[in-house]
Amino acid sequence: MAEKVTQVWRDGNRSSIVHDWVPEAPIALEFNGLAYAVMMTTPADLEDFVRGFAITEGLASDASQIGEIAIAQTDKGIIARTSLAGLGVEKLQERVRMRVAESSCGLCGVENLEAVSKELPKVPPHDALSYNAVFRAVGSLAARQVLNQSTGAAHAAAFASVDGTVRSVREDVGRHNAVDKLIGALTAEKIDPSEGFFISTARCSYEIVEKVVKAGGVALVTVSLPTSFAIERARKAGLSLCCLARDDSYLDLTD
Repeated sequence: MAEKVTQVWRDGNRSSIVHDWVPEAPIALEFNGLAYAVMMTTPADLEDFVRGFAITEGLASDASQIGEIAIAQTDKGIIARTSLAGLGVEKLQERVRMRVAESSCGLCGVENLEAVSKELPKVPPHDALSYNAVFRAVGSLAARQVLNQSTGAAHAAAFASVDGTVRSVREDVGRHNAVDKLIGALTAEKIDPSEGFFISTARCSYEIVEKVVKAGGVALVTVSLPTSFAIERARKAGLSLCCLARDDSYLDLTD
């Protein structure tokens, strides 16, 4: 954790405080020897991040298709290398080719629009969330957000059982990264994402909805409001969606 003395003005007086800044570093992701992406992330739980990222990108369907992950620290950032098996290899090569073409081709915008609007897999039938379970999970989450307690600037993603017991929590400076880390953790721990619900402390963007659906989740609870596109994507997929969640209230936006 990076500590820094900060000058604070309060009520016309100047004072000094020691504050923890949330860590952030670039991580280069390499799959099968191919450079895929560089992400800005909090350098913790990086193996979980790599697994979750591979799954939500559609490069792997489960942990069995992801090889051993090697993490290397360099003076410019972090490099994470792993191997992939299965159908994700073809998608990996296709994405690398597309990225090279994006700087010289006028079609990439159309292709990207088609990718964003691509239909998500349908969520399997599931019971509605219990309001007591939502209140229990949301009410207990803050105590599990260790990084946010010290910095006040970290997002959290969590997974709770159907009764509201929080089973796993991951934090990151990026809300999407926190979700990827959580998905990677659930994969490693062999926890079925359909046997509970996801929680995000961030704004409910369409990307978070899509990551949850692609990971096999059936329900998502967020502490902030969703975008209109997030609601649309959730309803088309059949994902249960509850937002603006507190320990005593929430909006049920499930269609």
